[in-house]
Amino acid sequence: MKLLVVNPNISHDVTELIRAEAERSATPGTELIVDTAGYGVEYIETRFESLIAAGAVAELIAEHRGTVDGVLVAAFGDPGLPALKELVNVPVIGITEAALCAAALQGQRMSIIAISDRIRAWYRDCVEQFGFGQRLASIRSIKQVLGNIGTVQDDFGPTLVELARLAVAEDGADVVILAGAPLAGLARDVASDIPVPVVDGIGAGIRLAEAVIGLRSGPHRAGSFAPPPPKRRDGLSPAMNAALDAVQISPLAKTLTHTEGVVL
Repeated sequence: MKLLVVNPNISHDVTELIRAEAERSATPGTELIVDTAGYGVEYIETRFESLIAAGAVAELIAEHRGTVDGVLVAAFGDPGLPALKELVNVPVIGITEAALCAAALQGQRMSIIAISDRIRAWYRDCVEQFGFGQRLASIRSIKQVLGNIGTVQDDFGPTLVELARLAVAEDGADVVILAGAPLAGLARDVASDIPVPVVDGIGAGIRLAEAVIGLRSGPHRAGSFAPPPPKRRDGLSPAMNAALDAVQISPLAKTLTHTEGVVL
């Protein structure tokens, strides 16, 4: 099994945090390709920054088309999802949806611990989008200005633990999610300091991506995640054009078009 893990931020030090936790989490036999967005911002806090990152992630997915069995979008907020699921015939999973699903299996109410106040509105949108709004106990966040995004764990470790404890004591959280790629691996270090299960988005994403790939459920060729309909394009990269061509003219897509009148 070969899994593409994409850091939608341009921070290479965060990519190395992602890589380390992904390697610790992956089962034997899973080959990881870890890559960094070719353009964008240092770390994503807003809906607009997520919009920029989505294009960079799409480009990397297109470039690796046909060479991987699945994709993990490794930034909390899952830039580009669910739209990216329309681009290729393999599972595309985000660490937000993976973390929420993993948390839902371990408790009724969950809290998210975030790295900034500004990021909270976007995260709340994402939780609602994935259908977990009624199970969200709280989103608590660091109030101080961040320095180096790659050293957030070292700079704010005790603060993050205290926020998690408050989420349990005051907000009623049964499970805590440490949100964001800059916190990759921290859950392993602080789990004993927090009295409920602690979910790491990267770890959850890797293991759930492996599980979904292993199910071999088949691609989306109808419904709301079917490929975009063919139409005239302009200004796209060769890799993106090739990815769209491949997904739009697959044998199953042509069969559905002929037999069911589905425009693909």
